[in-house]
Amino acid sequence: MAVGGEKAFRQLPLQGLEINTDTAVLDLCCGAGSVTQLLVCYTNQVTGLDASPVALERAARKVPQAKYIEGQAEQMPLPDAEFDLVHTSAALHEMSRSQLGQILREIYRVLKPGGTFALVDFHSPTNWLFWPPLATFMWLFETETAWQLLQTDLVGHLQSVGFNNCQKYLYAGGSLQVIQAKK
Repeated sequence: MAVGGEKAFRQLPLQGLEINTDTAVLDLCCGAGSVTQLLVCYTNQVTGLDASPVALERAARKVPQAKYIEGQAEQMPLPDAEFDLVHTSAALHEMSRSQLGQILREIYRVLKPGGTFALVDFHSPTNWLFWPPLATFMWLFETETAWQLLQTDLVGHLQSVGFNNCQKYLYAGGSLQVIQAKK
């Protein structure tokens, strides 16, 4: 990968964030626990949420230190203002535009005041040399929702939900975006 490998990719959205042992973290769309495994190194309060019971079983075997909840990202079975940090990695590109709006509102709801939402996902490349490999990957492995994300102003959507202090960083010729936003 153009960012230094999978481990570096997984850490991108967490760079510069203060995470201690008491930080309540939601790993949204956690899948089989790749980032969950990283998050439990920082804090004892990690919850993974995913819609797939099979993925959650794998995550629980891989990272038993975390708590897991089966649920949809657009309708999380979680109380308001429970988390200091919500993280998602390469998941938003799989959501339709209507789902994306619902998910961002849910993330805002479950974050504590002053909490942070951190994400990494696709972005429209700013360096034309990155278009061919990204387009090839997307044609082979992704759906129309990934293409839609390339045309989506995530910072604008976050701000419309109520997030502020939205910091956006681009990597890999602009083909990856990291956003950190505050509630």
